[in-house]
Amino acid sequence: MITFETFWENHERVQARVLEACAQAGREPAEVRVLPVTKNHPFDAIAYAERAGYAAVGENRVQEALDKMSAGQTTCRWELIGHLQSNKAKVVAERFDRVQSVDSEKLLRRLDAAAAEHGRRLSILLQVNAGDDPAKFGLKCAATPALLEVALGLAHIQIDGLMTIAPLSDQPAVAQRCFARMRDLRDELAAQFGVSLPELSMGMSGDLEAAVASGSTMLRIGSAFFGDG
Repeated sequence: MITFETFWENHERVQARVLEACAQAGREPAEVRVLPVTKNHPFDAIAYAERAGYAAVGENRVQEALDKMSAGQTTCRWELIGHLQSNKAKVVAERFDRVQSVDSEKLLRRLDAAAAEHGRRLSILLQVNAGDDPAKFGLKCAATPALLEVALGLAHIQIDGLMTIAPLSDQPAVAQRCFARMRDLRDELAAQFGVSLPELSMGMSGDLEAAVASGSTMLRIGSAFFGDG
């Protein structure tokens, strides 16, 4: 695990990149939040993020996150950004503040039922495979309106927006196309259903500039903060 001093230096570099990307895109920096992704790192990573002023952290694996929740106290919110199997919906609806990786009606309904059991309304994002990458989870763009309609009808689900992961490529245009498609889809859905879908979670350490240019509101940053886990 890196030291906090190294993390802080990395944090300053990330923030400088975000500020420059916002300037290039003509956006206000306050419109773009950074979510430190602490997967594969110990609880210290969450403590570092909290100390640096981050309000939430992202985790990929349910059990790993639960272990960290038991390892120490933090004011950070917990967001699940990795693929979620429906049989883990109950514990996730109880312990996580938001799930960014909802991509099926079965999972959606199980999260709603579990949230109801715990007397809460669970925030979610629909994960969309906007890059049509066979290696990625997520809804096809054409299937997203139907699942959004279901989500809007569930009493214990708060739908905040959409999430995507760009295909891995050395060509920046690949990520740019994916993110632009995601933004356009969000705008179409918001108009079609008459709802606000403010969150666009897209962009990671390697492609944050393209994401900011396309309207991302949340960048999921792991390796640029903590190194490869």
